[in-house]
Formats: sequence, C-alpha cells, structure tokens
Amino acid sequence: MAVREIRLYGDPVLRQVCAPIEQIDDGVRALIADLVDTVELPGRAGVAANQIGVALRAFSYNIDGDIGYVINPVLVEVRGEAVEIGEGCLSVPGLWHDTPRHPWARVEGIDLDGNPVVLEGEGLLAQALQHETDHLDGMVYLGRLQGETRKTAMRQVRESDWF
Repeated sequence: MAVREIRLYGDPVLRQVCAPIEQIDDGVRALIADLVDTVELPGRAGVAANQIGVALRAFSYNIDGDIGYVINPVLVEVRGEAVEIGEGCLSVPGLWHDTPRHPWARVEGIDLDGNPVVLEGEGLLAQALQHETDHLDGMVYLGRLQGETRKTAMRQVRESDWF
C-alpha cells in the first residue's frame, strides 16, 4: 500500500491508548499493509499504528529481516530484571537513551484471519515487543526514563530541530 509518515513526539495521537480492533475489514487490511510497508525501511524494528496517526491496536515489526504484524497485541509476560539498554524511536528522531527493558517478552494477538499470534523472545525482539506495546498504551519510551537521563532527554527534545 504505502509507507506512511511517522508522527513525532508531541503529537497527541502518541499519548492515546489505542482502541482494540473489533472487526477486520478493508480498512484494517489497508492499515496492516501500510504498517508493514512502513517498517520495511532500513533501520526500523517496529511501527505502532498510532505512530502513523491511527489510534488502533496493531503494530508491525522487522527483527533481523523477519517482518510481520500483530493485531490487538497484549504484552502477557516479561522475564528477568529490567536492565538499561540503548533505545531509540522513530517518533523521537536522532535521540538514543538507555531505557529499562526486560530481557525476555511475550506478546499475544491475532492476524488478519483472526488466528492467534504469539511472539516471544529475547534481545531486540523482547525490546521491540515492549516498545511497541508501550506505544499502543499511549507511552513513548521517554516516559520510562528517570532522573538525570530523563532531564537530559527532554532537554534534547526541546532543542531538536523537529520539535
């Protein structure tokens, strides 16, 4: 379908808790196609629907060339103590900050045919699952930062040429 423009931090849609998708229709099929097209660009690990301006619960992922999507994803399990790991976000371009993430995560949802989808793993996949479900819950990764890291990040946002 189309590569969609990424909404930037400060856009109200990024703070919205995304609504579950109740019915899979042509509009949802087009949304998923756009999410997949948008995540296929180099350097992208995931794109949540609200990042392209649609407050519905879906995201696409691109982890080590494995590209897919999940409709109505729910983060059902994390394992291990959260550790600080370098993280960036398409909605916060050019910034990278250590963010607390669990080393393993599991997301459950459905596909376009209504079949169950389970994504689970560690490393970049675990980080992406947590990051994208945060987006769908109305949180950008900056909201996970604390103390001086958060102050520095917010100053960098204010001083950026895109904010």
